[in-house]
Parts: sequence; structure tokens; C-alpha cells
Amino acid sequence: MTITLNGDPFEVQGPLSITQLLVELEIDARRVAVEHNLAVLRRTTFPDTMVRDGDRIEIVNFVGGG
Repeated sequence: MTITLNGDPFEVQGPLSITQLLVELEIDARRVAVEHNLAVLRRTTFPDTMVRDGDRIEIVNFVGGG
């Protein structure tokens, strides 16, 4: 299925949860914010939020610095 990931078309096997998507992308869920179809998700909802064909996902990494 095709989703839009950070503004670009992206192919995934699915449907899958946000948690599964982050694992597939090798992204640490503790270090990102995720927006699913224009709604910012709480980390506790990642396992239950399903990604389906045509969904729009934005993943923002937290960057430390000084």
C-alpha cells in the first residue's frame, strides 16, 4: 500500500500500526513525534493506531543541542 511519509509517497506492507511502521523504518519511538492524518499522536496510541492505504504520516525527530 502507498502512504505519504513526510511529504513523499512511500510503499509499506500493511495495514500496520504506527509502532510497526517505526520498527520497519528503524526509528526509536521514544525520540519522535508522529502526526497521523493531521492529528498529533500520543506515544501511548502508537500500537493501536493503524496506518492504511492513502494515510499521511509525518515523523519528526527530536534533536538535542545547546
